[in-house]
Amino acid sequence: MEIKVNFLDNLRLEAKFDDFTVIADQPIRYKGDGSAPGPFDYFLASSALCAAYFVKLYCETRNIPTDNIRLSQNNIVDPENRYNQIFKIQVELPADISAKDRQGILRSIDRCTVKKVVQTGPEFVIEEVENLDADAQALLMPSSVSDGGTYIAGKDLPLEQTIANMSGILADLGMKIEIASWRNIVPNVWSLHIRDAHSPMCFTNGKGSTKESALASALGEFIERLNCNFFYNDQFWGEEIANAPFVHYPDERWFKPGAKDELPTEILDEYCLKIYDREGELRGSHLYDTNSGNTQRGICSLPFVRQSDNEVVYFPSNLIENLYLSNGMSAGNTLAEAQVQCLSEIFERAVKREILEGEMALPDVPQEVLAKYPGILAGIKGLEEQGFPVLVKDASLGGEFPVMCVTLMNPRTGGVFASFGAHPSFEVALERSLTELLQGRSFEGLNDLPQPTFSGQAVTEPNNFVEHFIDSSGVVSWRFFSAQSDYEFVEWDFSGQGEDSNAEEASTLFGILEDMGKEVYMAVYEHIGAKACRILVPDYSEIYPVEDLIWDNTNKALQFRADILNLHNLSKVGLRNLAKGLENAELDDYTDITTLIGIEFDDNTPWGKLTILELRLLIYLALQKYEQAKDLVEAFLQYNDNTVERGLFYQAVNVVLEMELDEDLELADYEVNFRRMFGDERMDAAIGSVNGSVRFHGLTPTSMKLEGLDRHLRLIDSYKKLHAARASVTASSR
Repeated sequence: MEIKVNFLDNLRLEAKFDDFTVIADQPIRYKGDGSAPGPFDYFLASSALCAAYFVKLYCETRNIPTDNIRLSQNNIVDPENRYNQIFKIQVELPADISAKDRQGILRSIDRCTVKKVVQTGPEFVIEEVENLDADAQALLMPSSVSDGGTYIAGKDLPLEQTIANMSGILADLGMKIEIASWRNIVPNVWSLHIRDAHSPMCFTNGKGSTKESALASALGEFIERLNCNFFYNDQFWGEEIANAPFVHYPDERWFKPGAKDELPTEILDEYCLKIYDREGELRGSHLYDTNSGNTQRGICSLPFVRQSDNEVVYFPSNLIENLYLSNGMSAGNTLAEAQVQCLSEIFERAVKREILEGEMALPDVPQEVLAKYPGILAGIKGLEEQGFPVLVKDASLGGEFPVMCVTLMNPRTGGVFASFGAHPSFEVALERSLTELLQGRSFEGLNDLPQPTFSGQAVTEPNNFVEHFIDSSGVVSWRFFSAQSDYEFVEWDFSGQGEDSNAEEASTLFGILEDMGKEVYMAVYEHIGAKACRILVPDYSEIYPVEDLIWDNTNKALQFRADILNLHNLSKVGLRNLAKGLENAELDDYTDITTLIGIEFDDNTPWGKLTILELRLLIYLALQKYEQAKDLVEAFLQYNDNTVERGLFYQAVNVVLEMELDEDLELADYEVNFRRMFGDERMDAAIGSVNGSVRFHGLTPTSMKLEGLDRHLRLIDSYKKLHAARASVTASSR
């Protein structure tokens, strides 16, 4: 994690990381102001807090209340060497906690991350640099990649060269990539989390049987998501990008809707229109670009090559964003390598959906077949030794598709996790199923898995598949576990041979789709120096239902974005129109404003937690529509999952509204005790919100210029690096 420090007045310091700011000071006796803890105090507190976190985690997974558990830490300083200290952590446990759980709680403290880092002894490297942002890959661990050439199935270059190449591409873009965490909880299963130090919303996870393969996986995913703009999906990219010569890619084209908002004739083809506009309800305005919001330019459309005849077909960027998420995108050392990865993931997700929604029972992989892969068996054994039964299933549907499944059961909670993996090689697909299962997860994280069900409706509900797509945490049918499988086991093999194996495999996978009667469309992206592609298979690789283009399109943001960002400057008429628009749109009141308008607010601010319900409530207060405000205040308080401070503020608003609406009540009669209950500052804000002297309490003013929205501006800065690289390549090729 990159922590940037600023020097403030006197001895005060400011550390900034992610969306947090920490202030440190020194005691007055050391010439400081005593306004904040000192750096060493934070260090001491970190180990106590970390210990308490692991206690909380242990207790929550076992439904043990922590109300009466007390924890403290004291550091005992050696009088002859003040750097030699003993950290004594003591825990007071209630009498009703069993002896087993007492030992478990003590062992959980022993797992404290801060403690383990201190005991291992971190290495400090202190150096001078000309520019803190120049050494863009300084945070990638150089020791994590060995010298030499390690080839693995599916890669056209050694892992070491693959990692070096991808790291160089990111460095050239000026992106500082940091490794936030590593995990290796069972043998031969590694995962890590990497992110852009400047814009942590840009992150990926990698997985593999070794550290190197996991790092290559994470970097490859990072580059694929850059190439396909996935990090910036659904977000507003700012007015500068919206009016630039291009928004997404230099070869994009913009088409105006026809008369009566008809779809432009230049977009899609007949095959696609039958899929995306079955009922003839899709209009041009449904396809305006969410990221730019620039409806005056028309519909931003991206060129894809139809694989059946190499014709170019233009797909609206909005359609891709709304339906496909990250499905069908990949990067590789070669285009063929990227295509294999891309098509494998498309099959993995489509077959997974067919199996889960069809409540199919899959055949077990025979033990004699698993014995051929001792590395994978070692990982499975590691899970079973921890008390998690593992089922290894053939998900190829009778040898038709290159898909495998590893399913974990948690007897402690009754939860199940079905992890799928795909690749033309049986072994690679099996390995991916296992590494996907544990990607970024601890053993405690396996306690959050949903329980299976016999309810077909719960399994086939569209959002269940989205959950499976995001992190495989959706619901699985009990019928999946039947001993009577719907298919016979097949020890399949779609792998290619020789130097051109990836090209052979890509041809095989394209052929499966062709045999299924599917049209395939592909875009290739090489602007930043990496081979990447995006493949769309209409009516097969979508994640969200096609109906979302009409009923749940992300470009509904365009109705509200400007007004919400200019909230403090709206007239009464503007506020009334905004309130009416939010009500008429029939949106879920608990949708957060971040999601609605595509702006990344800081999570720790009122903007970051603002929902449609609370926004409507604040608008009605500003309009002095007290009855409507009262109804929404009561709804807010009933279902409040905001901060304690925000809840207390609305409790205060609620009682002031009671005074306003009841002719028999006078605020003056109660105000003294209201102030004793809620405090002067909170009561001033509540009374001011009702009488109109305070508007939109807690929401700092901003506008379409996005001033003050540092988190979102960092995201735009990240995209601008990518945008500039694309513009540069295009300019140099002319």
